[in-house]
Amino acid sequence: MTEPTEHELDVALAAARRLREQGRDEHYLAKVLLAFDHRQPYLLDVLRKASRYLHSGEGAREHAELVRAIEHAEAALAAPASTWDVQPW
Repeated sequence: MTEPTEHELDVALAAARRLREQGRDEHYLAKVLLAFDHRQPYLLDVLRKASRYLHSGEGAREHAELVRAIEHAEAALAAPASTWDVQPW
């Protein structure tokens, strides 16, 4: 399966928000998509910083940046849905 294009992702996220706003997300697909979209940037940042850390010879500054990125990702994963989810009316 190929990655969705930027346009496809925008269309899917807009549809997911509409489903949540209208209270029509019976199978929670829209909620899951919105949750993944919220978390993805944090996890990609961890991946980039882990790669940089490993390629830097495990430098102290890169280690600190990686630790901060992991902490931010953990906070995003633990955040209640009310901080990112569109609540149905």
